Amino acid sequence: MVILLPWALGGAQRPRRGVAAQPGGIVGHAHGADSEVGRLRTVLVHRPGLELRRITPRNAGRLEYNTLPWASRAQQEHDALASALRDRGVEVLYVTELLQDALEYQPARDEAIASVLSSAALGDELRAQVRDHLDRLDPETLAQVLIAGLTPDELAIGRGVVFELLDRHDFIIDPLPNLTFSRDSSVWIGDRAAVACLAGPGRHRESELIGVIYAHHPRFAGTKRLYGPGLERVTGGDVLLLAPSVIAVGVGGRTTAAGAERLARRVFDAGLAHTVLAVPLESLGPGAHLDTACTMVDVDTVIMYPRHAFTLTAHTITPRPDGMRMSRPQPFLEAAAQAMGIDRLNVIETGMDPLTAPRQQWDDGGNALAIDRRVVISHERNVETNRRLEAAGLELIRVPASELGSSRGGPRCMTCPVARDPAASPDAGVPTAQFARPGVFMPHEAVTQPLRRAKPLGRLTPAG
Repeated sequence: MVILLPWALGGAQRPRRGVAAQPGGIVGHAHGADSEVGRLRTVLVHRPGLELRRITPRNAGRLEYNTLPWASRAQQEHDALASALRDRGVEVLYVTELLQDALEYQPARDEAIASVLSSAALGDELRAQVRDHLDRLDPETLAQVLIAGLTPDELAIGRGVVFELLDRHDFIIDPLPNLTFSRDSSVWIGDRAAVACLAGPGRHRESELIGVIYAHHPRFAGTKRLYGPGLERVTGGDVLLLAPSVIAVGVGGRTTAAGAERLARRVFDAGLAHTVLAVPLESLGPGAHLDTACTMVDVDTVIMYPRHAFTLTAHTITPRPDGMRMSRPQPFLEAAAQAMGIDRLNVIETGMDPLTAPRQQWDDGGNALAIDRRVVISHERNVETNRRLEAAGLELIRVPASELGSSRGGPRCMTCPVARDPAASPDAGVPTAQFARPGVFMPHEAVTQPLRRAKPLGRLTPAG
């Protein structure tokens, strides 16, 4: 079998040689982030596809998707987001394309297929049939099936008790419509990838597929893993890189206290942080992420829903020789400023009007994506929040979101920054950076060409 590396496919540059690295450093592409606002260089996204068209009123709840989207419009809006990023020199990586590349390698195929076969709902006979079917697929088709799912009609060799009892609207392999929210499934902290352990049985395969990419794609060779899907629950949307060596972790329905504890211990052990803030989210509702309540737009400025700005609290966690120390709760803004070593955090509120503010929060008005200090991408539907951002002197890039926004997620939710410049860079135009060791960046040439677009596969059809 001939294995083509990404640069051989014409979609990405070959890793630059001759970049000095200190012991423990990363060779090749620059990956890592120490903040939410350093100039964005590379981002990982998932363009919605067939998995969205397979959502029906019958299965929407089970697939943990709270709307019935217009898939083609959602794709157009996602393309507009990707175009806005590229226009600012950001390299856009697609989950589907990276997964296809990784599946050229047998260990990656074995790991990805195993994540499907682990379902107890298959039974022994159907599990063997699914394994045989997936083993025969080429990398592109296998990637599509892993993301878009598999229906009984698409498994020609299906037979046996479990198969015969399936309804024609059921799935043998569930689609992954929430994969569009790529921030949930992984987050980069320093030079390490933290692959999330997502809440809900319908979402664990998202993080497992991202783990396959980081473990087996040549681009990420040598990447160290900080967290994994087999651990306590942690979602990327609950992790904020407030400043170099300062991390906030939301604790609630998505990220458990045990997950926050393990993540804190691991970032301390790796030398990636000196402070972790644990932020209780119960007051925000069972499905809230920290980044729907607070988003960084500059090194000392956040967007927050007015009520949350004064009610959120935080526990400060610091390392000790005998373990970790956690403080009593403090107001979040106060605890964050102290940990960051600044006098105060400036707050841009999503909206003050008692009628407008809840609507802007429901539309995730504060879930903007900073692509540089004081330069943000926001959904155009968040009119009041956008007006406030511009009044505060920020440069605003509006993108459409009539369908993408209906699924309750903003530009930040739909992007996973893979590489940012150091937050302390005085010049927004400095080259992208590489971590040689925790906290140490090394210059590296920016890569701005996207990988190839995945081919559509006509044989996969919407269910029902």
